[in-house]
Amino acid sequence: MPESIQFISSGMRSPEKVMRLSRMGSSFQTRLSFMRSLTRRISREKWKFEEIRFDVDKYGYGVSVFAVHTPEHIYSLVVFTNEIAPEMRSDRVVAEVWDATFNLFDGVPTEEDIKRLSVNTPKQEAGRFSPNELVLARANKSLRLFEHVILRLSEGKQPDIELLASVGYLMRTTAVYGSGKFGCADREKISKRPETRGAFQVELIAVYLFRWFTIKLVEHVAKQIGGEKAVTLNSGISKYLGIGNATGLGMAPFLIKHPVLIHNWVLARETALSRVVAIEKHTTETLSLFSKYLHRAIQHIAEWSVEDEIQTARILKTREDLKLLANWFKVEKQREQPFIWGRILHFSEKNFSLEGQELTVSLLIEPHGDLVDDLEDDMQTSTGIEIDPSMSLTQLSDLLQESFSWALEIDFEDPEKQRRFWYYSEEKLEPRFGDRYAEHGAEKEMPLAVGRDVYLLSKKIKSVSAEITVGEFVRVYPQFRHIVRRVQTLVSFPYAEIRDNILDADMRPIDLLRFKLAFFGASKFDPKSELWTRVTLFQGAPHPEEISEKEAEEWAFPVIPA
Repeated sequence: MPESIQFISSGMRSPEKVMRLSRMGSSFQTRLSFMRSLTRRISREKWKFEEIRFDVDKYGYGVSVFAVHTPEHIYSLVVFTNEIAPEMRSDRVVAEVWDATFNLFDGVPTEEDIKRLSVNTPKQEAGRFSPNELVLARANKSLRLFEHVILRLSEGKQPDIELLASVGYLMRTTAVYGSGKFGCADREKISKRPETRGAFQVELIAVYLFRWFTIKLVEHVAKQIGGEKAVTLNSGISKYLGIGNATGLGMAPFLIKHPVLIHNWVLARETALSRVVAIEKHTTETLSLFSKYLHRAIQHIAEWSVEDEIQTARILKTREDLKLLANWFKVEKQREQPFIWGRILHFSEKNFSLEGQELTVSLLIEPHGDLVDDLEDDMQTSTGIEIDPSMSLTQLSDLLQESFSWALEIDFEDPEKQRRFWYYSEEKLEPRFGDRYAEHGAEKEMPLAVGRDVYLLSKKIKSVSAEITVGEFVRVYPQFRHIVRRVQTLVSFPYAEIRDNILDADMRPIDLLRFKLAFFGASKFDPKSELWTRVTLFQGAPHPEEISEKEAEEWAFPVIPA
């Protein structure tokens, strides 16, 4: 039995349902998201945090080193902060200066290391880095909130809650590079370490340490201004402040280039959901936890406000969905019957928007850590994509019909189905999204159009003898080698493919960004166009000094502190 059919028969949601762009673009974090896994590991393994160096002036400019000790390794965040002119401030990838630039260093840096990094880190992509650097990143202040917090703390007061809620972070990253970019350590150097086996863990360790640093920074500057009158942030406000992130098209190609990894991410989430909805007898504890998270989610969504008209309408509909769910859950006879989690999922699919449905999935998984947390260890891969030259062309054609029917149903003869194309910018080597009929550069298109390539492969197969092997076929038609390899491999990984046309005139790249960021654990998606969004990372997460087991578990759906 093909693996895709096995998934469906086991009660899991089908790839045809899950891997559509509209649903992917409605994703929410879950307890399996990478930030959530990280904070649980920090608590479980009792990581130790250390402020090694905080050498900044009264304005907060200078060099700092904040370290974390895991059971087997030490990682140090090396941060350089400096003043920048207002006209130079930008979140765009073409920016050349930032309020803060930083590295995650493998071990504890020497003075020589810090001197070398002080020259190179502020240059970002133009700098020279070594395998001792695991991450390269930069960030800008949210000036409005940053300066407000400093002023209020210096006066002995806490920040204004409404302003705090409207922003949610003191600084936002505009790029966090890892995995061998610009000379930093390759992924293979750290992939076997326990704390980095999961996806993007070193990048998130860097962001978590940077968030801690930003709190120390505003409190320091406030103290310099206010002296004895100054106060520190109270715990609730400090936890509510996350790290902002401005994310553009750079994230999108990753989802197509790493299909087996994406399959494993989605498989873990869908397996978790299937385990939960299969529970016949619920407990008082899980009912209580679900109720708590539901009411927190209601408040969380009520506090989520953006300027984008499309997302605003979706938020308003999600608020209505959650009210419906709360009313359904209040009915005692609903709670008395078996399979309550499966019935909640069915109710959401029948009555809710896609965002309401995906938020319900997150809520259903949340109370069942004992049942699902083991799945976080499966959200990685070492599987490569290989070609099987001995397969017959008839068998390959059968695979296309079985697992890629979604692509064969698209009419690529329609020009609007190929209007878009993906390419790398010459200046920054960053992905871009172009209009084939209005812009130059289509001849340099990135090989990301899986649907179109499957369509063309199927068309070519029909024009040649079905008796030949795949090896003979790709020898004569080498332009199809990459898609043949992909089809042969991914038939066993049904959640690997985005089952939509990413070249379509109406395609919204932001759906890809939200899908990936939700797996990171991001919240408060704030679209600035169809090409980029702002989000908040680690909002609600405990800081190093307060990361107890309970705190590490329960920071989903952060809400404004009382």
